[in-house]
Amino acid sequence: MASENPAPRPGNVPLATAGLLLGMLLSVLDQTVVAIALPDIAADLGGMDGIGWTVTSYVLASTATGALYGRVSDRFGRGAVFVAAVAVFVTGSALCGLAQTMPQLIAARTLQGVGAGALFVIPTIALSELYPRRLRSRVQGFTGGVFALASVGGPLAGGAITDAWGWRWIFYVNLPLGLLSMALTAFALRLPRPGGNGRVDVAGAVLIAGATVSLLLVAEWGGRTYAWTSGVILALAGTVAVLTALFVRRERRAADPLLPLRLFAHPTLRVVLPATALLGALLGGSILYLPTYLQVAYGMGATRAGLALNPYVLVFMVVSSLAGARIGASGRFRPSLVAGAAIAVLGFALLSRVTSGTPYPVFAVEIAVLGLAFGLLTQNLVVVAQNAVGPADLAATTSAALSVRGLGLSLGVAVFGTLLTRELHGHAPSPEATVEAIPDVLFWGAPAAAVLVALMALLPRAVDRPAAGETAPRMADTPS
Repeated sequence: MASENPAPRPGNVPLATAGLLLGMLLSVLDQTVVAIALPDIAADLGGMDGIGWTVTSYVLASTATGALYGRVSDRFGRGAVFVAAVAVFVTGSALCGLAQTMPQLIAARTLQGVGAGALFVIPTIALSELYPRRLRSRVQGFTGGVFALASVGGPLAGGAITDAWGWRWIFYVNLPLGLLSMALTAFALRLPRPGGNGRVDVAGAVLIAGATVSLLLVAEWGGRTYAWTSGVILALAGTVAVLTALFVRRERRAADPLLPLRLFAHPTLRVVLPATALLGALLGGSILYLPTYLQVAYGMGATRAGLALNPYVLVFMVVSSLAGARIGASGRFRPSLVAGAAIAVLGFALLSRVTSGTPYPVFAVEIAVLGLAFGLLTQNLVVVAQNAVGPADLAATTSAALSVRGLGLSLGVAVFGTLLTRELHGHAPSPEATVEAIPDVLFWGAPAAAVLVALMALLPRAVDRPAAGETAPRMADTPS
Protein backbone atom coordinates (compact mmCIF):
# COMPACT_ATOMS: atom_id res chain seq x y z
CA MET A 1 0.00 0.00 0.00
CA ALA A 2 1.14 3.53 -0.64
CA SER A 3 2.31 5.56 2.27
CA GLU A 4 1.34 8.96 3.57
CA ASN A 5 2.42 11.85 1.37
CA PRO A 6 5.00 14.36 2.55
CA ALA A 7 3.72 17.82 3.43
CA PRO A 8 3.52 20.07 0.38
CA ARG A 9 6.12 22.76 -0.11
CA PRO A 10 5.15 26.34 0.75
CA GLY A 11 2.26 27.49 -1.41
CA ASN A 12 -1.39 28.29 -1.13
CA VAL A 13 -3.14 24.93 -1.06
CA PRO A 14 -6.75 26.28 -1.22
CA LEU A 15 -5.95 28.47 -4.24
CA ALA A 16 -4.06 25.63 -5.93
CA THR A 17 -7.03 23.35 -5.33
CA ALA A 18 -9.39 25.93 -6.82
CA GLY A 19 -7.22 26.31 -9.91
CA LEU A 20 -7.01 22.56 -10.45
CA LEU A 21 -10.74 22.00 -9.94
CA LEU A 22 -11.58 24.85 -12.32
CA GLY A 23 -9.51 23.22 -15.06
CA MET A 24 -11.20 19.91 -14.32
CA LEU A 25 -14.62 21.56 -14.58
CA LEU A 26 -13.77 23.00 -18.00
CA SER A 27 -12.63 19.64 -19.38
CA VAL A 28 -15.84 17.82 -18.43
CA LEU A 29 -18.15 20.70 -19.41
CA ASP A 30 -16.79 20.74 -22.93
CA GLN A 31 -17.72 17.10 -23.41
CA THR A 32 -21.40 17.97 -22.90
CA VAL A 33 -21.92 21.70 -23.37
CA VAL A 34 -21.67 21.54 -27.17
CA ALA A 35 -24.45 19.00 -27.68
CA ILE A 36 -27.30 21.45 -27.09
CA ALA A 37 -25.83 23.96 -29.58
CA LEU A 38 -25.34 21.51 -32.48
CA PRO A 39 -28.44 22.66 -34.43
CA ASP A 40 -27.30 26.32 -34.27
CA ILE A 41 -23.75 25.36 -35.27
CA ALA A 42 -25.00 23.33 -38.23
CA ALA A 43 -27.28 26.15 -39.36
CA ASP A 44 -24.41 28.65 -39.20
CA LEU A 45 -21.52 26.59 -40.60
CA GLY A 46 -23.37 24.00 -42.69
CA GLY A 47 -22.01 20.50 -42.99
CA MET A 48 -24.74 18.67 -41.09
CA ASP A 49 -23.19 15.36 -42.14
CA GLY A 50 -20.09 16.11 -40.06
CA ILE A 51 -21.74 17.83 -37.11
CA GLY A 52 -21.32 14.81 -34.84
CA TRP A 53 -17.55 15.08 -35.19
CA THR A 54 -17.58 18.31 -33.20
CA VAL A 55 -18.30 16.10 -30.18
CA THR A 56 -16.50 12.92 -31.28
CA SER A 57 -13.21 14.63 -32.18
CA TYR A 58 -12.99 16.18 -28.70
CA VAL A 59 -13.73 12.91 -26.91
CA LEU A 60 -11.27 10.94 -29.06
CA ALA A 61 -8.44 13.45 -28.53
CA SER A 62 -8.94 13.81 -24.78
CA THR A 63 -9.31 10.06 -24.19
CA ALA A 64 -6.35 9.14 -26.38
CA THR A 65 -3.94 11.60 -24.72
CA GLY A 66 -4.97 11.13 -21.09
CA ALA A 67 -2.53 8.30 -20.34
CA LEU A 68 0.45 10.34 -21.60
CA TYR A 69 0.06 13.34 -19.31
CA GLY A 70 0.74 11.53 -16.05
CA ARG A 71 4.19 10.44 -17.21
CA VAL A 72 4.95 13.81 -18.80
CA SER A 73 4.11 15.51 -15.50
CA ASP A 74 6.48 13.10 -13.71
CA ARG A 75 9.24 14.46 -15.91
CA PHE A 76 8.41 18.16 -16.09
CA GLY A 77 6.28 18.79 -12.97
CA ARG A 78 2.54 18.78 -12.35
CA GLY A 79 2.07 22.55 -12.42
CA ALA A 80 4.07 23.23 -15.57
CA VAL A 81 2.33 20.52 -17.58
CA PHE A 82 -1.12 21.50 -16.29
CA VAL A 83 -0.63 25.17 -17.18
CA ALA A 84 0.66 24.21 -20.64
CA ALA A 85 -2.34 21.92 -21.21
CA VAL A 86 -4.81 24.62 -20.15
CA ALA A 87 -3.06 26.98 -22.58
CA VAL A 88 -3.62 24.46 -25.39
CA PHE A 89 -7.26 24.07 -24.31
CA VAL A 90 -7.81 27.85 -24.23
CA THR A 91 -6.19 28.25 -27.66
CA GLY A 92 -8.44 25.53 -29.05
CA SER A 93 -11.47 27.23 -27.48
CA ALA A 94 -10.61 30.56 -29.11
CA LEU A 95 -10.19 28.87 -32.49
CA CYS A 96 -13.54 27.09 -32.04
CA GLY A 97 -15.25 30.43 -31.51
CA LEU A 98 -13.55 31.89 -34.59
CA ALA A 99 -14.24 28.90 -36.88
CA GLN A 100 -15.90 29.77 -40.20
CA THR A 101 -16.31 26.24 -41.60
CA MET A 102 -17.14 22.85 -40.15
CA PRO A 103 -13.65 21.40 -40.86
CA GLN A 104 -12.10 24.35 -39.02
CA LEU A 105 -14.36 23.75 -36.01
CA ILE A 106 -13.59 20.02 -35.93
CA ALA A 107 -9.82 20.73 -36.11
CA ALA A 108 -10.12 23.27 -33.29
CA ARG A 109 -12.18 20.83 -31.19
CA THR A 110 -9.44 18.24 -31.66
CA LEU A 111 -6.85 20.73 -30.37
CA GLN A 112 -9.15 21.47 -27.43
CA GLY A 113 -9.34 17.74 -26.70
CA VAL A 114 -5.56 17.37 -26.74
CA GLY A 115 -5.34 19.98 -23.98
CA ALA A 116 -8.33 18.54 -22.12
CA GLY A 117 -6.62 15.16 -21.81
CA ALA A 118 -4.58 16.60 -18.94
CA LEU A 119 -7.31 18.58 -17.22
CA PHE A 120 -8.80 15.68 -15.25
CA VAL A 121 -5.72 13.48 -14.97
CA ILE A 122 -3.22 15.98 -13.53
CA PRO A 123 -5.57 17.52 -10.92
CA THR A 124 -6.45 14.05 -9.67
CA ILE A 125 -2.74 13.26 -9.27
CA ALA A 126 -1.80 16.66 -7.83
CA LEU A 127 -4.63 16.71 -5.28
CA SER A 128 -3.53 13.32 -3.97
CA GLU A 129 -0.06 14.83 -3.44
CA LEU A 130 -1.24 18.11 -1.95
CA TYR A 131 -3.22 16.34 0.77
CA PRO A 132 -2.23 13.44 3.04
CA ARG A 133 -3.52 9.98 2.22
CA ARG A 134 -6.11 9.99 5.00
CA LEU A 135 -7.77 12.99 3.27
CA ARG A 136 -7.56 11.64 -0.29
CA SER A 137 -11.06 10.23 -0.36
CA ARG A 138 -12.55 13.50 0.93
CA VAL A 139 -10.67 15.65 -1.59
CA GLN A 140 -11.28 13.30 -4.50
CA GLY A 141 -14.94 13.35 -3.52
CA PHE A 142 -15.01 16.99 -4.59
CA THR A 143 -13.71 15.96 -8.02
CA GLY A 144 -16.58 13.49 -8.25
CA GLY A 145 -18.97 16.34 -7.53
CA VAL A 146 -17.34 18.43 -10.24
CA PHE A 147 -17.74 15.53 -12.67
CA ALA A 148 -21.45 15.13 -11.85
CA LEU A 149 -22.17 18.86 -11.98
CA ALA A 150 -20.40 19.34 -15.32
CA SER A 151 -21.76 16.18 -16.94
CA VAL A 152 -25.40 17.01 -16.29
CA GLY A 153 -25.10 20.80 -16.12
CA GLY A 154 -23.28 21.06 -19.46
CA PRO A 155 -26.39 20.94 -21.66
CA LEU A 156 -28.15 23.39 -19.32
CA ALA A 157 -25.26 25.85 -19.49
CA GLY A 158 -24.88 25.35 -23.23
CA GLY A 159 -28.54 26.08 -23.86
CA ALA A 160 -28.56 29.21 -21.71
CA ILE A 161 -25.39 30.61 -23.32
CA THR A 162 -26.53 29.78 -26.85
CA ASP A 163 -29.92 31.41 -26.31
CA ALA A 164 -28.40 34.52 -24.75
CA TRP A 165 -25.28 35.19 -26.86
CA GLY A 166 -25.00 32.60 -29.63
CA TRP A 167 -23.15 29.30 -29.96
CA ARG A 168 -19.67 30.83 -30.30
CA TRP A 169 -19.83 31.99 -26.68
CA ILE A 170 -19.92 28.43 -25.35
CA PHE A 171 -16.26 28.42 -26.42
CA TYR A 172 -15.37 32.03 -25.63
CA VAL A 173 -16.42 31.69 -21.97
CA ASN A 174 -13.61 29.14 -21.58
CA LEU A 175 -11.02 31.87 -22.10
CA PRO A 176 -11.38 33.85 -18.85
CA LEU A 177 -12.04 30.67 -16.84
CA GLY A 178 -9.03 28.92 -18.35
CA LEU A 179 -6.78 31.92 -17.78
CA LEU A 180 -7.95 32.11 -14.16
CA SER A 181 -7.17 28.41 -13.71
CA MET A 182 -3.69 28.95 -15.17
CA ALA A 183 -3.01 31.97 -12.94
CA LEU A 184 -4.16 30.27 -9.74
CA THR A 185 -2.18 27.11 -10.45
CA ALA A 186 1.00 28.92 -11.53
CA PHE A 187 0.87 31.13 -8.45
CA ALA A 188 -0.24 28.68 -5.78
CA LEU A 189 0.75 25.11 -6.72
CA ARG A 190 4.04 24.08 -5.14
CA LEU A 191 4.76 20.36 -5.30
CA PRO A 192 8.04 18.47 -5.21
CA ARG A 193 8.84 17.25 -8.69
CA PRO A 194 8.58 13.43 -8.71
CA GLY A 195 12.08 13.26 -10.14
CA GLY A 196 11.44 11.24 -13.29
CA ASN A 197 14.54 11.79 -15.42
CA GLY A 198 13.92 9.15 -18.06
CA ARG A 199 12.69 9.89 -21.56
CA VAL A 200 8.95 10.13 -22.10
CA ASP A 201 7.64 7.00 -23.79
CA VAL A 202 6.37 8.72 -26.93
CA ALA A 203 6.23 5.48 -28.93
CA GLY A 204 4.05 3.87 -26.27
CA ALA A 205 1.81 6.94 -26.20
CA VAL A 206 1.33 6.84 -29.98
CA LEU A 207 0.49 3.13 -29.93
CA ILE A 208 -2.04 3.35 -27.09
CA ALA A 209 -3.61 6.49 -28.61
CA GLY A 210 -4.02 4.73 -31.95
CA ALA A 211 -5.55 1.65 -30.29
CA THR A 212 -7.92 3.81 -28.23
CA VAL A 213 -9.13 5.86 -31.19
CA SER A 214 -9.65 2.71 -33.28
CA LEU A 215 -11.63 1.02 -30.49
CA LEU A 216 -13.84 4.07 -29.99
CA LEU A 217 -14.52 4.25 -33.73
CA VAL A 218 -15.53 0.57 -33.74
CA ALA A 219 -18.00 1.26 -30.93
CA GLU A 220 -19.24 4.50 -32.51
CA TRP A 221 -19.69 3.21 -36.07
CA GLY A 222 -20.39 -0.50 -35.59
CA GLY A 223 -23.98 -1.49 -36.27
CA ARG A 224 -25.03 2.07 -37.12
CA THR A 225 -22.82 3.83 -39.66
CA TYR A 226 -21.32 0.55 -40.88
CA ALA A 227 -22.36 -3.08 -40.53
CA TRP A 228 -20.40 -5.06 -37.95
CA THR A 229 -19.07 -7.29 -40.75
CA SER A 230 -18.07 -4.40 -43.02
CA GLY A 231 -14.50 -3.95 -44.14
CA VAL A 232 -14.17 -0.67 -42.22
CA ILE A 233 -15.18 -2.18 -38.87
CA LEU A 234 -13.10 -5.33 -39.37
CA ALA A 235 -10.08 -3.25 -40.35
CA LEU A 236 -10.47 -1.05 -37.28
CA ALA A 237 -10.87 -4.09 -35.01
CA GLY A 238 -7.71 -5.58 -36.51
CA THR A 239 -5.92 -2.27 -35.91
CA VAL A 240 -6.95 -2.36 -32.25
CA ALA A 241 -5.53 -5.88 -31.86
CA VAL A 242 -2.26 -5.11 -33.63
CA LEU A 243 -1.59 -1.79 -31.88
CA THR A 244 -2.45 -3.28 -28.47
CA ALA A 245 -0.01 -6.15 -29.03
CA LEU A 246 2.69 -3.69 -30.13
CA PHE A 247 1.99 -1.52 -27.09
CA VAL A 248 2.38 -4.47 -24.69
CA ARG A 249 5.63 -5.43 -26.40
CA ARG A 250 6.88 -1.85 -26.21
CA GLU A 251 6.03 -1.48 -22.52
CA ARG A 252 7.88 -4.70 -21.66
CA ARG A 253 11.06 -3.34 -23.26
CA ALA A 254 10.87 0.40 -22.50
CA ALA A 255 13.26 1.72 -19.86
CA ASP A 256 10.62 4.17 -18.60
CA PRO A 257 7.28 2.80 -19.83
CA LEU A 258 4.15 4.88 -20.17
CA LEU A 259 2.10 2.30 -18.23
CA PRO A 260 4.34 -0.19 -16.39
CA LEU A 261 2.82 -3.63 -16.97
CA ARG A 262 3.53 -4.58 -13.36
CA LEU A 263 0.59 -2.37 -12.39
CA PHE A 264 -1.80 -4.74 -14.15
CA ALA A 265 -0.46 -7.63 -12.08
CA HIS A 266 -1.22 -5.88 -8.79
CA PRO A 267 -4.07 -7.74 -7.03
CA THR A 268 -5.98 -4.52 -6.29
CA LEU A 269 -5.51 -2.93 -9.71
CA ARG A 270 -6.51 -6.15 -11.47
CA VAL A 271 -9.97 -5.56 -10.00
CA VAL A 272 -10.12 -1.76 -9.86
CA LEU A 273 -9.18 -1.02 -13.48
CA PRO A 274 -11.87 -3.17 -15.17
CA ALA A 275 -14.38 -2.04 -12.51
CA THR A 276 -13.55 1.60 -13.29
CA ALA A 277 -14.05 1.00 -17.02
CA LEU A 278 -17.42 -0.64 -16.35
CA LEU A 279 -18.45 2.20 -14.06
CA GLY A 280 -17.53 4.69 -16.80
CA ALA A 281 -19.78 2.84 -19.23
CA LEU A 282 -22.69 2.99 -16.77
CA LEU A 283 -22.11 6.70 -16.17
CA GLY A 284 -21.98 7.49 -19.89
CA GLY A 285 -24.99 5.38 -20.79
CA SER A 286 -27.22 6.85 -18.08
CA ILE A 287 -26.24 10.52 -18.43
CA LEU A 288 -26.83 10.36 -22.18
CA TYR A 289 -30.57 9.62 -22.03
CA LEU A 290 -31.92 11.13 -18.81
CA PRO A 291 -32.24 14.71 -20.20
CA THR A 292 -33.94 13.43 -23.37
CA TYR A 293 -36.42 11.41 -21.33
CA LEU A 294 -37.33 14.40 -19.19
CA GLN A 295 -37.86 16.69 -22.18
CA VAL A 296 -40.16 14.35 -24.07
CA ALA A 297 -41.92 12.36 -21.35
CA TYR A 298 -42.68 15.39 -19.18
CA GLY A 299 -42.79 18.08 -21.87
CA MET A 300 -39.91 20.04 -20.36
CA GLY A 301 -37.66 22.48 -22.17
CA ALA A 302 -33.88 22.05 -22.05
CA THR A 303 -33.49 24.39 -19.08
CA ARG A 304 -36.26 22.77 -17.03
CA ALA A 305 -34.93 19.30 -17.86
CA GLY A 306 -31.50 20.30 -16.61
CA LEU A 307 -32.97 21.57 -13.36
CA ALA A 308 -35.11 18.43 -13.05
CA LEU A 309 -31.91 16.39 -12.90
CA ASN A 310 -30.97 18.06 -9.61
CA PRO A 311 -31.94 15.01 -7.51
CA TYR A 312 -29.30 13.02 -9.40
CA VAL A 313 -26.65 15.74 -9.39
CA LEU A 314 -27.08 16.94 -5.82
CA VAL A 315 -27.15 13.46 -4.31
CA PHE A 316 -24.09 12.50 -6.38
CA MET A 317 -22.21 15.60 -5.19
CA VAL A 318 -23.20 15.37 -1.52
CA VAL A 319 -22.53 11.64 -1.23
CA SER A 320 -19.25 11.91 -3.14
CA SER A 321 -17.91 14.56 -0.73
CA LEU A 322 -19.41 13.43 2.59
CA ALA A 323 -18.97 9.70 2.06
CA GLY A 324 -15.46 10.35 0.78
CA ALA A 325 -14.57 12.10 4.02
CA ARG A 326 -16.01 9.37 6.19
CA ILE A 327 -14.54 6.49 4.19
CA GLY A 328 -11.14 8.16 4.05
CA ALA A 329 -11.13 8.64 7.82
CA SER A 330 -12.03 5.01 8.51
CA GLY A 331 -9.96 3.51 5.71
CA ARG A 332 -12.77 1.02 4.97
CA PHE A 333 -13.51 1.16 1.25
CA ARG A 334 -14.88 -2.29 0.40
CA PRO A 335 -18.26 -2.05 2.21
CA SER A 336 -19.09 1.29 0.58
CA LEU A 337 -17.97 0.16 -2.87
CA VAL A 338 -20.00 -3.05 -2.68
CA ALA A 339 -23.00 -1.08 -1.43
CA GLY A 340 -22.61 1.50 -4.20
CA ALA A 341 -22.55 -1.20 -6.89
CA ALA A 342 -25.61 -2.92 -5.36
CA ILE A 343 -27.49 0.40 -5.24
CA ALA A 344 -26.61 0.93 -8.93
CA VAL A 345 -28.33 -2.37 -9.74
CA LEU A 346 -31.42 -1.09 -7.93
CA GLY A 347 -31.27 2.30 -9.64
CA PHE A 348 -31.13 0.87 -13.15
CA ALA A 349 -33.82 -1.69 -12.34
CA LEU A 350 -36.14 1.08 -11.13
CA LEU A 351 -35.48 3.27 -14.17
CA SER A 352 -36.16 0.35 -16.50
CA ARG A 353 -39.77 0.30 -15.21
CA VAL A 354 -40.67 3.96 -15.75
CA THR A 355 -43.43 4.79 -18.20
CA SER A 356 -44.90 7.94 -19.68
CA GLY A 357 -47.37 7.92 -16.78
CA THR A 358 -44.76 7.78 -14.02
CA PRO A 359 -45.08 10.92 -11.84
CA TYR A 360 -42.00 13.11 -11.81
CA PRO A 361 -41.50 12.81 -7.99
CA VAL A 362 -41.17 9.03 -8.43
CA PHE A 363 -38.71 9.52 -11.30
CA ALA A 364 -36.77 12.01 -9.15
CA VAL A 365 -36.38 9.44 -6.36
CA GLU A 366 -35.17 6.83 -8.86
CA ILE A 367 -32.49 9.06 -10.39
CA ALA A 368 -31.45 10.07 -6.85
CA VAL A 369 -30.84 6.37 -6.15
CA LEU A 370 -28.51 6.29 -9.16
CA GLY A 371 -26.77 9.45 -7.93
CA LEU A 372 -26.25 7.79 -4.54
CA ALA A 373 -24.64 4.77 -6.20
CA PHE A 374 -22.30 6.79 -8.40
CA GLY A 375 -21.40 9.10 -5.51
CA LEU A 376 -20.18 6.11 -3.51
CA LEU A 377 -18.23 4.64 -6.43
CA THR A 378 -16.80 7.20 -8.83
CA GLN A 379 -13.87 8.78 -7.00
CA ASN A 380 -13.43 6.16 -4.29
CA LEU A 381 -12.38 3.66 -6.95
CA VAL A 382 -9.67 6.10 -8.03
CA VAL A 383 -8.54 6.55 -4.42
CA VAL A 384 -8.32 2.78 -3.93
CA ALA A 385 -6.11 2.57 -7.02
CA GLN A 386 -3.90 5.42 -5.76
CA ASN A 387 -3.60 3.92 -2.28
CA ALA A 388 -2.46 0.61 -3.74
CA VAL A 389 0.82 1.97 -5.14
CA GLY A 390 3.80 3.98 -3.99
CA PRO A 391 4.67 7.57 -4.99
CA ALA A 392 6.77 6.43 -7.98
CA ASP A 393 3.73 4.82 -9.61
CA LEU A 394 1.08 7.32 -8.50
CA ALA A 395 0.93 9.26 -11.79
CA ALA A 396 0.90 6.16 -13.99
CA THR A 397 -1.79 4.50 -11.86
CA THR A 398 -4.00 7.59 -11.76
CA SER A 399 -3.61 8.06 -15.52
CA ALA A 400 -4.53 4.43 -16.09
CA ALA A 401 -7.63 4.63 -13.86
CA LEU A 402 -8.93 7.85 -15.40
CA SER A 403 -8.10 6.75 -18.94
CA VAL A 404 -10.02 3.48 -18.62
CA ARG A 405 -12.92 5.36 -17.04
CA GLY A 406 -12.96 7.84 -19.93
CA LEU A 407 -12.71 4.98 -22.40
CA GLY A 408 -15.52 3.16 -20.62
CA LEU A 409 -17.66 6.30 -20.62
CA SER A 410 -17.22 6.73 -24.38
CA LEU A 411 -17.87 3.05 -25.02
CA GLY A 412 -20.94 3.18 -22.77
CA VAL A 413 -22.41 6.05 -24.79
CA ALA A 414 -21.77 4.10 -28.00
CA VAL A 415 -23.08 0.76 -26.71
CA PHE A 416 -26.23 2.25 -25.17
CA GLY A 417 -26.74 4.11 -28.45
CA THR A 418 -26.52 0.83 -30.35
CA LEU A 419 -29.02 -0.73 -27.94
CA LEU A 420 -31.39 2.18 -28.56
CA THR A 421 -31.04 1.72 -32.32
CA ARG A 422 -31.95 -1.94 -31.88
CA GLU A 423 -34.98 -1.09 -29.74
CA LEU A 424 -36.21 1.40 -32.35
CA HIS A 425 -35.81 -1.04 -35.25
CA GLY A 426 -39.14 -1.37 -37.03
CA HIS A 427 -40.63 1.76 -35.40
CA ALA A 428 -41.23 5.05 -37.15
CA PRO A 429 -38.62 7.51 -35.81
CA SER A 430 -40.18 9.95 -33.35
CA PRO A 431 -39.40 11.46 -29.93
CA GLU A 432 -42.20 9.42 -28.41
CA ALA A 433 -40.78 6.13 -29.74
CA THR A 434 -37.35 7.08 -28.38
CA VAL A 435 -38.77 7.78 -24.93
CA GLU A 436 -40.63 4.48 -24.87
CA ALA A 437 -37.40 2.68 -25.77
CA ILE A 438 -35.15 4.41 -23.21
CA PRO A 439 -36.32 2.35 -20.17
CA ASP A 440 -35.63 -0.84 -22.14
CA VAL A 441 -32.12 0.42 -22.87
CA LEU A 442 -31.49 1.39 -19.23
CA PHE A 443 -32.57 -2.12 -18.20
CA TRP A 444 -29.20 -3.40 -19.43
CA GLY A 445 -27.49 -1.23 -16.83
CA ALA A 446 -28.78 -3.54 -14.08
CA PRO A 447 -26.93 -6.74 -15.15
CA ALA A 448 -23.83 -4.65 -15.92
CA ALA A 449 -24.00 -3.17 -12.41
CA ALA A 450 -24.39 -6.72 -11.03
CA VAL A 451 -21.02 -7.54 -12.60
CA LEU A 452 -19.70 -4.47 -10.80
CA VAL A 453 -20.99 -5.89 -7.49
CA ALA A 454 -19.04 -9.08 -8.15
CA LEU A 455 -15.87 -7.14 -8.93
CA MET A 456 -16.19 -5.07 -5.75
CA ALA A 457 -16.59 -8.26 -3.73
CA LEU A 458 -13.31 -9.51 -5.23
CA LEU A 459 -11.32 -6.51 -3.95
CA PRO A 460 -8.51 -7.65 -1.62
CA ARG A 461 -9.19 -6.96 2.04
CA ALA A 462 -5.93 -5.00 2.13
CA VAL A 463 -7.73 -2.01 0.59
CA ASP A 464 -9.36 -1.46 3.98
CA ARG A 465 -6.08 -1.16 5.87
CA PRO A 466 -6.12 2.13 7.86
CA ALA A 467 -3.78 4.88 6.76
CA ALA A 468 -3.03 6.36 10.17
CA GLY A 469 0.55 6.55 11.29
CA GLU A 470 2.15 5.89 7.91
CA THR A 471 5.12 7.80 6.67
CA ALA A 472 6.39 8.37 3.19
CA PRO A 473 9.75 8.79 1.48
CA ARG A 474 10.62 12.32 0.48
CA MET A 475 10.42 13.22 -3.18
CA ALA A 476 12.85 15.37 -5.11
CA ASP A 477 12.96 18.98 -3.97
CA THR A 478 12.49 20.65 -7.36
CA PRO A 479 9.15 22.51 -7.32
CA SER A 480 6.66 21.84 -10.11
